[in-house]
This record gives sequence, structure tokens and C-alpha cells, in this order.
Amino acid sequence: MNRRELAGFLRSRRERIGPAEVGLPIGPRRRTPGLRREEVAQLAFISTEYYTRLEQARAPRPSREVLAGLARALRLSDAERDHLYHLAGVPPSLPAGPSREVRQSILDLLHRLPQSAAIVISATYEVIAWNHLAAALLEDFSAVSRRDRNLMRRVFLEPHPRDQRLYSLSDVDAFARTSAQYLRATAARYPDDPEVAELVQELIAGSEEFAQLWASHDVCAKPALCKSLQHPMIGPITVNCDVLDIADRDQRLVIYTAPPGSPSEEALRLLSVVGTQRMDVPG
Repeated sequence: MNRRELAGFLRSRRERIGPAEVGLPIGPRRRTPGLRREEVAQLAFISTEYYTRLEQARAPRPSREVLAGLARALRLSDAERDHLYHLAGVPPSLPAGPSREVRQSILDLLHRLPQSAAIVISATYEVIAWNHLAAALLEDFSAVSRRDRNLMRRVFLEPHPRDQRLYSLSDVDAFARTSAQYLRATAARYPDDPEVAELVQELIAGSEEFAQLWASHDVCAKPALCKSLQHPMIGPITVNCDVLDIADRDQRLVIYTAPPGSPSEEALRLLSVVGTQRMDVPG
């Protein structure tokens, strides 16, 4: 526990919050910016004496409950909350399960990539956001249930011929290995989440291939940088695959692009125009 740094951090966060932001009257006698110590203590459900000692670097290590109350009272961001826990010498606790809420700035980014197909996947390989071109290239995710948007269920449990699994990806076996390894790491991060446990058990029971991969206990996965798939209307398309971590949400942004001037770039450009409409059905 770094008492001096913790004291300075608490004081700086307290002084930046105006009373009106937390529903308190401003009053005529405020000589210093921000909240008073007793107001923070009240909002955090702790005694004013104990909070004062924290700011004076004289208090014993606060409990998780106290830290959670302080983070709430001081309106800390996720990064500030983790910093608070580290200063107090308490490892930040992980959320109970993987987040499915996509940050608005990421949603905006998806739609600013009109020449790239992009999706956001959760820590359990559920597609939780996508743009127009991704729906045209892969499938219209809005037309399927949340359960069917899980790519691991699609690759391990759907009864397709091996060369037609998961959009007929050329590296579907590599994807299967990578996803199993990633899911094992996810299960370790969220040991108490029922949805993660249910997914693992469902895959083990329904897929001998997954059960064997799971039994290997491997967690080190190498991403594939290039993928080929067989689009039902356009034909073969080869794309570069870049994966960007969204660390604060434990999510990943997957972006598919085609080499400039290639036939695949022309194919993506065509898909961006026709979207998800069926081109094999007479108009």
C-alpha cells in the first residue's frame, strides 16, 4: 500500500468534482474546489474520520468494499478505479463475466470503415457489433439470434461439411485451435461466470474436436494475418485480418481488408454496394 500516493490521488479526485455533479448544493461558504471530505465519506458510506486519515496517509489498508465505495463516490473511470486499487495494494477485481457492451467510439469507428469489413467479438467469440460490409461478407448478424452469433458454436457445433464450416474459411482448423485456446484463457479470467461455463460444457459435450483441444490446456494462440473465404455469390475472397484489442472491455475489433488493386478489393467494393441482398434471386 502506497499511503502517500493514495492520499494524493484521493485528494486530487475529490477536488475535481463539483457538488452539483453528485446532487449536492453548492452553498455560499465553499472556499476550496470540489467536494468536502465529509461529503465524499457520506457518498462512500464510510466515516469522515477514516476518509480524513486516508487523505492524510495515516489510515490502514482499505477493504475492497471501501475502495468500491470511494470509486463510486469520486466517479472514477475504469483506469482510475484500477489505479486506486493498485495504490491500496489490492488487486483490482475482474467483472463477473465478459462485457457485451461496445463503447460508442468503437461503434462509430465501425461505420467509418466503409471499405473494410469489421466486427467486434467478445471474450467468448460472440459477434456483438458489425458494420455493413461485414454483414455482406460474412452474414447478416442482425437476422440471427444472439446464440447463433457465437463463432465457436458455429465452427464446432454446426453440422456442415468440413470445407464449408464458418463461411468456408480456408484456415478454419487454425481458427478452431485458436478459439479453443483463447476460450481457455477466458474461462480462467471469469471462473464464476455461468455463461462461460455453459459454453465450455456445451462445446465439450457436442464436439469431440473441441474436447481434444480443450484437454491440451494450450493458451498460446498465434493470430492468422490472412484469410480466404468462399462467398456464396461473389466467389473466393482473400483478405488481410487485423485484430485490435479493446483492453478495457476484454473485446477485440477484427478488420478484414483486401490488398489494393486485387480482385478481392473489387469483390469487397461490389459487396459494399449490394449489401446483404440475394443476387441469385430474380428481381
